[in-house]
Amino acid sequence: MGGDSTESVVGAVCAVAREYGHGERLRVTHDIGADQVSRRTQAPFGSATDPGGSLPHEGFVEIASTPAVEVTVYPDGDAAIDVDGVEFRDVPREQAPAFLRAVYDGSAYVHRKVFPPQLWLVVPLPDGTAHRELVLPLVTTPWLRGRARPTPGTSG
Repeated sequence: MGGDSTESVVGAVCAVAREYGHGERLRVTHDIGADQVSRRTQAPFGSATDPGGSLPHEGFVEIASTPAVEVTVYPDGDAAIDVDGVEFRDVPREQAPAFLRAVYDGSAYVHRKVFPPQLWLVVPLPDGTAHRELVLPLVTTPWLRGRARPTPGTSG
């Protein structure tokens, strides 16, 4: 499990959104208790606590920005981050603030692969890791098109 609490990760994600001028476009919700969170991996049906007595806590942050971003912080240490319809699953939740900063500071880019023809949204983090997800053709937005980098050796 990640070392940062759900509450601290949600707070850090909101701080990054505010830093980039999106503070008034935030919607934050919290689901607390095994009967409320979307992942019920440990608790028996109908109970609010995990077997050890803890209350799982899941946070959700929606940022109505360009690009549109949704962050779900799960109690078991990871996060799902959706950027303009491209979903990154299993991001370690402590990386969520750096991930969002890379999206907003222009580090994230779309990589074009010639054969087979594919687009990948790549989000490089300061620690040297990078998250990559396939961009489905129907999901391509103006923001994603603006992030496209030509494949080396090709034009445009």
